[in-house]
Amino acid sequence: MPRANRFYVPGGVWHITHRCHNRDFLLKFDQDRLRWKYWLFQARKRFGLSVLNYIVTCNHIHLLVRDIEEHSIAKSMQLISGRVGQEYNQRKSRKGAFWEDRYFATAICSDEHLFQCLVYIDLNMVRAGIVSHPSQWKVSGYNEIQSPPVRYRIIDYGSLLELGGFTDIATFRARHRQWVEFSLSSGQADREPHWTESVAVGPESFIAEMKSQLNTRIYHRSITQTASDTFVIQDADCLEAENLIEMGLLRCNLAQYSID
Repeated sequence: MPRANRFYVPGGVWHITHRCHNRDFLLKFDQDRLRWKYWLFQARKRFGLSVLNYIVTCNHIHLLVRDIEEHSIAKSMQLISGRVGQEYNQRKSRKGAFWEDRYFATAICSDEHLFQCLVYIDLNMVRAGIVSHPSQWKVSGYNEIQSPPVRYRIIDYGSLLELGGFTDIATFRARHRQWVEFSLSSGQADREPHWTESVAVGPESFIAEMKSQLNTRIYHRSITQTASDTFVIQDADCLEAENLIEMGLLRCNLAQYSID
């Protein structure tokens, strides 16, 4: 398939998706998902990566990050992807690519769209039909936000509070739970492709600014309105939609999720 397009402007929030080669279930065991999480922690520690949310499924990952350190995103993705692939191939005596060639990044406006995207990531495995609630999926930012570990924290709580205008983490956690529960109870857990198939998502003013900064690099991309205050710059070359990834998860045997 074609190489995934990556557009970049400094600052802001980015939703990153990266899938395993050929959508294979190379992350189907806890051991491998936990190694990805370990290297995400190392990326935060080494490069100052600001992580707002994440989830590791059995054949792809979602990562929501804030760009506050120069080159931190690129360096972090290189570290995580490289080390996870190397360790897996060595352990399995395997050769060949672990990941698809490139990850995909979508710019997210740091207003209510940011928290809509955060919940969208939380509900990934619910959409896939694997769990009924995000708390049931072990390697996820939802569980870390709601029950912070004593050590090896990954989520940047300070950025979440700042971006959302919250004064304390307890208030944010309560609101976060409300967002998730409302989405579940109102049937709003469905797939929304603009979060993973667009160059940028946000209000019209944000999209106009992104278009101005990217200039001729997106001249062939169209701008569409998906909701009352949600506009997107579509990526016409993103041929592999997230629904193919998530529907593929239904083939993954739940009995295989334990450490091998």
